[in-house]
Amino acid sequence: MNSEMAYLLGLICGNGEVIRQADDTIFSIEIPHRKIVTETKQDVKIFVKASISDMRNILEPLIGTSISFVQNKGVTYIRFTKKNEDYLVREIVQFIGKAANHRNMRVSSKVFNFTTDEKVMFLRGFSDVTGYIRRSNYFYQKHKHRVYLEIPHNWNLVVDICNLLKSIDVPVQSIDWAHPNMRDPKRKKYDEGKPDFWKKEHQIKIWANEFSKIGFEVIHKMEALELFVEELNKGFTLGGKSSETVTHRFYWECRNIPKLKPNHPGEYDNFLPKEIRGKHYNGWKEIAHDLGYHE
Repeated sequence: MNSEMAYLLGLICGNGEVIRQADDTIFSIEIPHRKIVTETKQDVKIFVKASISDMRNILEPLIGTSISFVQNKGVTYIRFTKKNEDYLVREIVQFIGKAANHRNMRVSSKVFNFTTDEKVMFLRGFSDVTGYIRRSNYFYQKHKHRVYLEIPHNWNLVVDICNLLKSIDVPVQSIDWAHPNMRDPKRKKYDEGKPDFWKKEHQIKIWANEFSKIGFEVIHKMEALELFVEELNKGFTLGGKSSETVTHRFYWECRNIPKLKPNHPGEYDNFLPKEIRGKHYNGWKEIAHDLGYHE
């Protein structure tokens, strides 16, 4: 293993698609950029395009072929093709198994045996294609910035990533699960005739200063992270606290006072994994514990 391979695996696991053909395997990785401008009012497309150059420097010596990229308003795709018998393809398959895209991928148990630096690179690749850092992601007070990792409909992958973060001592601040008790906590949308409103992506939320241990390769995300870490630390200092005393805590180290929520018919929906189907939850921590992210 090396850091370049770890980064590539993170990209594929986060938002990749693997297309297996008779002779070749095509790898396609999606980098969404939902916003048109960066936090400093620059064109996001230009920053992503510049970031592709840095990614090429990391990946092309490893892959041994050129990477193509296609960019439109909301997304950039990077792609490369290799022969099925190529050593790199066989190596990647060892980590992703038969998974074809991010909806059914898991973090291989082998990744948990990586060195800390390799785990960081895996998570950086993963975050480059699933991570968002926006001023609007603050927690109650505007200096309390967070990074969101958005994972669509893959419950196991959420738990894998949280446990990988734990293995390098990065706590998760909270998780917005795609669960009716979390996304429709007062069953308001259900009563309005929108029973599936809660079936959104999962969001892992991490304090910006804690996430700085991982960082981004995508330039405008990294610039926003550096800006928001500075604001976060300054805000806590002005409040007479060290940021780490607040942010460097795992959920099982914090007080747990969940707000009671009404039962929701969606608690029995087949969309939910069997481990939590039919159960009622008053807080995200209870779901995290039942699915395998705990002390």
